[in-house]
Amino acid sequence: MVFKKMMRAFGAGGPTVDTVLTNPNTRPGLTLDGRVEIVGGDHEVTIEQVALSLVTGVESLGFVEFHRIPVAGTFRLAPGERRSLPFAFPMPWETPVTDVYGQRLHGMTMGLRTELAVAKAVDKGDLDEMAVHPLPAQEQILAAFAGLGFRFARADLEQGAIFGVRQTLPFYQEIEFYPPPQFAGAINEVEVTFVADPEGVEVILEFDKRGGFLTEGHDSYGRFRVSHATVDSTDWTAVVDGWVRQATDRYSSLRSTHGFAQGAGHSSSGHGFSGGHGHGRGVGAGAMAAGVAGGVLGGMILGEAMEEVFEDDEGGFEEE
Repeated sequence: MVFKKMMRAFGAGGPTVDTVLTNPNTRPGLTLDGRVEIVGGDHEVTIEQVALSLVTGVESLGFVEFHRIPVAGTFRLAPGERRSLPFAFPMPWETPVTDVYGQRLHGMTMGLRTELAVAKAVDKGDLDEMAVHPLPAQEQILAAFAGLGFRFARADLEQGAIFGVRQTLPFYQEIEFYPPPQFAGAINEVEVTFVADPEGVEVILEFDKRGGFLTEGHDSYGRFRVSHATVDSTDWTAVVDGWVRQATDRYSSLRSTHGFAQGAGHSSSGHGFSGGHGHGRGVGAGAMAAGVAGGVLGGMILGEAMEEVFEDDEGGFEEE
C-alpha cells in the first residue's frame, strides 16, 4: 500500500492528457482551436487546473512561455473517466512568424504546451508543434524583399524591447537578409522586425552599412506603419525598393523628389522613415543561428544560416 502511494505521488497510474489541434497552422491575431483529451488512471484524482501556453526559443533565455490561458478549473476525475475540453486559444498579435510560404524558418520553434495540474502528484503535460504564418502585410513586405533579390540569412528572437515601439512581449523577432548585387556595395545585411497589433504592423528596419577605405561601417534605422485594412493597395516592391535606396544614401534624386531627409522631416509621399527607433541596446542581443537547407520561399532564397496604404509616422531617418 505504501509503495502504491509512492508511485501515485510520482504520477504512476494517474491520468493521461493529449491535446488535439483542429489545425496546427495559424496567424498572429487569430485563434488556435482544438480540444484537450483527458483519460483517468487507475485511481480517482483531483485536477486542480488545465492550462495552455505558448512556448518558443529566445536567444540567451532558452525556451520561454509567453502567453497562457486556463482551460478548466478544479474537478474530480474518476478512474478511466474521459473528458474532452474544447478551447479557442487567442494568438497574440506579436507572435513571431515561424513559417513562410509553407516552409519553416529554420531556427524558429513554436509549441502549444498543455499543463494538467494534479493534486498531490507530478504535473502531467503535452507539447504540440504548431506553425505561425505571416499576416498579409508581413507576407507582402517579405515577398518584396525577395522580389528585389534579397536572400534570407537567418531568423531569431532577441530578448528586450525596441526603442519607441509599443510591445507586449519581452522579445522581438529579427528576420535577416543578405543584399542583392546592386546593394551589396553599400550594405552588409538588413534586419526586418514586425510588431503587430489589431490595427496594423510596425515595421522596423536595421541596415548594416558597409564602411569605405577611410570610413567605418555603421547602422541605419527606419520605422514605419502599415494598416491591415489597405495592405493590398500598394506596390510593395516599389515601396521597399525606395526604403532600401534611401538607407544606402546613394540616390539623392529620389530623396529630393519624394521629400526624404536625413535625420528629420516627413516624406511627402507618405512612405518615409521615422528616426530614433533603433533596437534597444544592452537588453540582450546575439544571433540564434541554425542551418537551413537550400530552398526557395516563393522567390525568397534561403541562405545557409538559420518570420495597405502606408500610414505616415514621424519623419526622419537615423544612422549611428
